[in-house]
Amino acid sequence: MSQKALSDLNACGKDDFVGALANIFEYSPWIAERAASARPFTGVNQLFAAMKAAVDRAPPELRLALIKAHPDLANKTQRAAGLTAESNAEQNSVGLDRLSDAEYEAFARVNNAYRAKFGFPYIVCVRRHTKDSILRDFERRLPNDAETETRTSIEEICRIAALRVDRLVTSGDRLQVHGRLSTHVLDTHGGRPAAGIEVELVELSDLGASRVVTRAITNADGRTDQPLVHGRPVPIGRYELMFSVGNYFAQRQVPMSDPPFLDRIPLRFSVSEPEGHLHVPLLVTPWSYATYRGS
Repeated sequence: MSQKALSDLNACGKDDFVGALANIFEYSPWIAERAASARPFTGVNQLFAAMKAAVDRAPPELRLALIKAHPDLANKTQRAAGLTAESNAEQNSVGLDRLSDAEYEAFARVNNAYRAKFGFPYIVCVRRHTKDSILRDFERRLPNDAETETRTSIEEICRIAALRVDRLVTSGDRLQVHGRLSTHVLDTHGGRPAAGIEVELVELSDLGASRVVTRAITNADGRTDQPLVHGRPVPIGRYELMFSVGNYFAQRQVPMSDPPFLDRIPLRFSVSEPEGHLHVPLLVTPWSYATYRGS
């Protein structure tokens, strides 16, 4: 998906405008067609508002067709037949292309139960979730009635579309679709930021293998050069931050037991606000540590 400048989208012909934005909403170029008449847009927020308004004003049968245009999650048959490039990338980003047998079984079970009840696919903005949180969301939504699920599906489709617009269209303003996860380490024994500590962020999983999200090393300020997660939503789920503090204190010749009382410190926490900023710091000595929820 090559990026498009908003100024170019304002100036191009209608066919080019629709062609550029045709898959912002899955297999539904009619949304871009209806938004085209609202040009020129002063910013990407106004562009997305026009596309969302086209969905909101559409008749029920067209909104239902929009829902049915989406694929099931983690469906091997649909993958073999071919997903849109956008759907494929989104499902891959959360690991739906590499599920364990237990996870495939769980997704097949809830997909089938959901379709049997509502007659359309379960839709969720997967970039805001981990595999575990998607399965929990499935179970939470299954008891709903069809009207509630139709409304919820449209809301999730608009979240998916907002992230696609954010990735595609460059403008002076930005959609509020990104979160941030960060950390820092404070050496409370030495009274200074802890530089050179290896940090590993792991996404935890109930049914499959845990996944390393990123690795980093703290800088002179005790922080990582970049947030651990940024430029996207921070997926809802459970995580572990692993801090390798034994080497840090050993290199500074701090008296310690052999083996060290604290060598690698795991902090487990959960993310519930994908577009929020969650800061998870570590305050550490060779014999104790503490953390808190920062922002």
